[in-house]
Amino acid sequence: MIEIRDISKSYGSSVVVDNVTAALPKGGITSIIGPNGAGKSTLLSMIARLMPMDRGTVLVDGLDIARTSGDVLAKRLSILRQDNHMTARLTVRDLVAFGRYPYNKGRPTPQDQDHINQALAYLGLEEFAERFLDELSGGQRQRAFVAMVLCQDTDYMLFDEPLNNLDIRHAVSMMKLLRNAARDFGKTVVVVLHDVNFASCYSDHIIVMRDGKLFLQGKPREIIRPETLEDIYGCPFEVHDLGGDLISVYYG
Repeated sequence: MIEIRDISKSYGSSVVVDNVTAALPKGGITSIIGPNGAGKSTLLSMIARLMPMDRGTVLVDGLDIARTSGDVLAKRLSILRQDNHMTARLTVRDLVAFGRYPYNKGRPTPQDQDHINQALAYLGLEEFAERFLDELSGGQRQRAFVAMVLCQDTDYMLFDEPLNNLDIRHAVSMMKLLRNAARDFGKTVVVVLHDVNFASCYSDHIIVMRDGKLFLQGKPREIIRPETLEDIYGCPFEVHDLGGDLISVYYG
């Protein structure tokens, strides 16, 4: 479990995350949703210790991330940031191999190679393994970065808007992949999403941020309701049950 206790972050006089307390359950997919500027990505970055908190505490399975060594934390928690661009010219295999660095410090073992090959196969990237990242499409490159995170083999995997730059087909494939990874490998996946319907259909738990605060949390059926979504986003919603999935309509 990830326990978030009274964490805050400000930039000057602007409060981005305001005294948030929440519990992210172990296992399955937890989605963080909310309007632009709600503090979703900042919250995720503080959980991953990419950004310092002004105050508060984050515990990962009881470990205080502020007091836990980087080597220990990197074997427990991994993150794919929104700005996941590489300036170095790397092959897909080279990128995925970075996921093993916390274990081998740049000296891969046969066991590391097994993890790399497994991640490439799971993401369907075997035929692209020796290609350079700048030779891939946006969707293929995004899958390569997800493979790197999977290769790190942490209990908790955090993804900041992983559907960015993906078309509908590839976005669906990505969400199925994250759901399957949670199921097949017993991972806990925490993902920042803009698309309410992806959160509804693929999440086990939803965290709602608004104006830097925790607004709501619960199961999809507790969150995906017209009046609740209207309160969150400030526009009209309809919600329809289609084959057990709650689908929101908001273009009217």
